[in-house]
Amino acid sequence: MATTAPKAAPSHPLSPTDRKAELIQRVWTRAERAVVMQGVLGRVMIAIEPVLCGSVFLALTIALFLRKQYVIAPIFGLAVLAFAAYAIIVMVKPVRALLETLAPIYIVDGYIRYRGCDAASEEDASGYVAVLLEDRRVACEWPMTGEVPLPDTIRPALMEFTDYGGIHRIDGRSTGVLPDKVPTLGIGV
Repeated sequence: MATTAPKAAPSHPLSPTDRKAELIQRVWTRAERAVVMQGVLGRVMIAIEPVLCGSVFLALTIALFLRKQYVIAPIFGLAVLAFAAYAIIVMVKPVRALLETLAPIYIVDGYIRYRGCDAASEEDASGYVAVLLEDRRVACEWPMTGEVPLPDTIRPALMEFTDYGGIHRIDGRSTGVLPDKVPTLGIGV
């Protein structure tokens, strides 16, 4: 049963060092890592296109420089940089997610808190969700987006979470942060 949270100023979350020292931890299972890896491989398939296009433009840039076409070659060189930037942008979040599988998953038997937006909230924010310890200290908090504002509530829960990914499970049920299975090559996610 949800209870209304008092309108107190939110406390600062535990630091990553404090979380490692105070909270129960577990390693990622092979199946959980496989889901993340499958997502990474799907993004690699997407990143192949800008890499191939960038390679073609790189070859054109080199050929134009060798033919002393110094006016046109830099234009193709800019295209190489644009395709490289696109490939990097496509891969940053999946690679970070894969690296996060080296960090622990924390387990807290405490409270989950939802609260509305505050002065520091982004424009598209709907509020915040936080994992609270038994003594109601904030273990970690994440901003939420959406059109429906979050109600101010606190309820007891057993949660598994990561710093980067958010809450993976509440009372044994998946939140969808880490799906049980990703479609082949991540298509349709």
